[in-house]
Amino acid sequence: MLWKAHQLLRKFSTTATAYQRKLKLALIGQSIFGQEVYRHLQKEGHRVVGVFTIPDVNGKADPLALEAEKDGTPVFKFPRWRVKGKPIREVVEAYKSVGADLNVLPFCTQFIPMDVIDSPKHGSIIYHPSILPRHRGASAINWTLIQGDKKAGFTIFWADDGLDTGPILLQRECDVGRNDTVDDLYNHFLFPEGIKAMVEAVQLIADGKAPRIPQPEEGATYEGIQKKENAEISWDKPAEALHNWIRGHDKVPGAWTVIDGQMVTFYGSSLLDGPVPPGQPLAIKSTTKPGLITKNGLVLFGNDGKMLLVRNLQFEDGKMIPASKYFSSDEMSVIELTEEEKKMAEDIKSIWKGILSNVAVIEDSTDFFKSGASSMHVVRMIEEIKQKYGGLQLQNEDVYMATKFADFIQMAVRKLRGKDEEEELVIDYIIAKVSYASVADVDKAVAAAKDAFENGEWARMNARERGRLMYRLADLMEEHQEELATIEAIDSGAVYTLALKTHVGMSVQTFRYFAGWCDKIQGSTIPISQARPNHNLTFTKKEPIGVCAIVIPWNYPLMMLAWKSAACLAAGNTLVLKPAQVTPLTALKFAELSAKAGFPKGVINILPGSGGLVGQHMSEHPDIRKLGFTGSTLIGKQIMKSCAVSNLKKVSLELGGKSPLIIFEDCELDKAVRMGMGAVYFNKGENCIAAGRLFVEESIHDEFVRRVVEEIKKMKIGDPLDRATDHGPQNHKAHLEKLLEYCEIGVKEGATLVYGGRQVCRPGFFMEPTVFTDVEDHMYLAKEESFGPVMVISKFKNGDVDGVLKRANNTEYGLASGVFTRDLSKALYVSENLEAGTVFINTYNKTDVAAPFGGFKQSGFGKDLGEEALHEYLRTKAVTVEY
Repeated sequence: MLWKAHQLLRKFSTTATAYQRKLKLALIGQSIFGQEVYRHLQKEGHRVVGVFTIPDVNGKADPLALEAEKDGTPVFKFPRWRVKGKPIREVVEAYKSVGADLNVLPFCTQFIPMDVIDSPKHGSIIYHPSILPRHRGASAINWTLIQGDKKAGFTIFWADDGLDTGPILLQRECDVGRNDTVDDLYNHFLFPEGIKAMVEAVQLIADGKAPRIPQPEEGATYEGIQKKENAEISWDKPAEALHNWIRGHDKVPGAWTVIDGQMVTFYGSSLLDGPVPPGQPLAIKSTTKPGLITKNGLVLFGNDGKMLLVRNLQFEDGKMIPASKYFSSDEMSVIELTEEEKKMAEDIKSIWKGILSNVAVIEDSTDFFKSGASSMHVVRMIEEIKQKYGGLQLQNEDVYMATKFADFIQMAVRKLRGKDEEEELVIDYIIAKVSYASVADVDKAVAAAKDAFENGEWARMNARERGRLMYRLADLMEEHQEELATIEAIDSGAVYTLALKTHVGMSVQTFRYFAGWCDKIQGSTIPISQARPNHNLTFTKKEPIGVCAIVIPWNYPLMMLAWKSAACLAAGNTLVLKPAQVTPLTALKFAELSAKAGFPKGVINILPGSGGLVGQHMSEHPDIRKLGFTGSTLIGKQIMKSCAVSNLKKVSLELGGKSPLIIFEDCELDKAVRMGMGAVYFNKGENCIAAGRLFVEESIHDEFVRRVVEEIKKMKIGDPLDRATDHGPQNHKAHLEKLLEYCEIGVKEGATLVYGGRQVCRPGFFMEPTVFTDVEDHMYLAKEESFGPVMVISKFKNGDVDGVLKRANNTEYGLASGVFTRDLSKALYVSENLEAGTVFINTYNKTDVAAPFGGFKQSGFGKDLGEEALHEYLRTKAVTVEY
């Protein structure tokens, strides 16, 4: 009853406040971006009173129009707003009839009259994909890359009568990677973060807190739309400038040159380091040095002698080929289709027909793009094919390589049969030999670290210089991110795309975050009570501890290294680090990069070896003053005991977990299924905060399970270096065997094995994503962590909030937890009562370098990440002065 009263009170107070701060909006624009902005604004409670978009194209409505029409929102499709520079009266009147408080223009290609821009009470706001005042104009993302900017971003500004000149409301920026493309910037930052920012901007306006910052004219640039005739490559430039020109025009309009008398467009450029690879020379008009056709693509040379690599070439007739195949004259033989493949071809033809509605009949010669399709339709087509044929793994690039229907079908069949793929990598050989550290090696490393801390250059270095070194190291990690991700995938089994984004990406972010803290670590002054007439001053100093030991696990080898060592170094300590015995490679590469960054000798020491020998000796060593450990609770207890007995080392422990995830019937079910799967199967389940047990409300339990199994069947299990792979191998053989035993125990105890539970029949340590239901509280599966891709589901009675909380907390672990519900009061009540160091509400796995991370109970103590992590590697000294 107490919870219900609390719930009603919160509902009343928050709802009333939220209602007062919502606006009536007119959305003017188009595209999927506009559609997503519309959807999120509606979700936040704002009322879209009208959508003004472009007319249907070839009978197909714009995505924004489709979304609004589905909701019953009034949609207006004006071909133009003005004629000969003057507003069309009927159009303006139709606009004014909706009575908007604010115009929101997420992406708009039409000229909107000032009568409309200035009409609402709050005016109009526009999204622009550059950091204004730089790159005003319509091709801002392209010019960001063409001109070699190190930062990209977007601006939301107040519309005025100039071209992208209005006052700034908010801006966001991101780093530009050396090989980032327009698609990379848009998909990874400008699109997702732009949607969030548009919603934030509208709420700032609703709350009366939106700034109007005049744009400076200093640094302002304006560039026009790039057209094909202007995109020819000028060769007398350094390699980086050539690379920027090519990637800035990829995919539209495409940078081109002349080869053998015809226009050839280049796609997929990257800078190339190292020696010149072997290849066949290719003469290119106006170049002083011929290109080289190599097994990886076309190598080009700048006037500085440096290289770049182009992956794909497109000819004047629209045909695109891998650059490595330029001299290949033999055409692939036509495959005769089986009856099942013919049915697939007919299904794909129907999908093409649905997209190319202006084409009467899809024939073998029908060209996807010449029939009116765009890059947006590529995404749609691939998604629709995946939904029907989950085993057919297609990439956007495949469509550009086979634009005609007959070619596309041949390509699809080859992929389905496995004939279009290179032989899959099966690692059954030694990829590296790593030294096995001894006790004597530990002593040497600790001595070097102690000398560096007490007497070396590191001891004399000021905090700002320390930060500069850490920034430099982060930059080097980013420059080598693809190499690090490849090593991580091979070493740990992580899927390459995940390794690149999370294992490596978050490691880079962590070092940059803590680099910024180096010169901001401060003590305080404290008034004290002492008899007059004496004057007294007490102040505190935050000091580094000394030599710190770090012991990390095998599931996120590089990221766990970064989480602990970045805070340790920012505080001014030196470190001795032991990577997991089965995953030492990225730690060794990290050591190489740290030396390249300029870290003094002895500051960073890496010791590959066994936990029982190296780890144990580190926990007992008298010259180590702090030990940070991530691993099992059992080993954590042993380490804590050794640290206490030896010299009372300071200890922080991030240990095991059995994180509960509670899913209520009033959740957004599609999101709960998607996030719930991520909570369990992310990184093959080898994730310390993985949802070890899902509690699903009875009324939605069966539907939730059905949808999960349906989605699992679409997952591709395979080579972690294949970008299309969803689920890679488990880390090592012993762990796979432990997971299989875990599933056997579950079946024996009476839990229902709904899906999986077996090793995949193929070389490697691959485990099927697994689902158990009917798991009761006393069972082994309900109590013990699997640390693998095993979803453990228990149902709970409808409305039994306190009952499910009691069950969720009935564990000795408390690392993380989660809840899915649309009821904010319920969510906050549950979060207050869950006994866990992290609680996710309507999301999961969303860690950030600025947010502290650590557990309760037997999941350990101490924090990684955020300001709190620094305190794990600092000691406080109080100084009192009488004067």
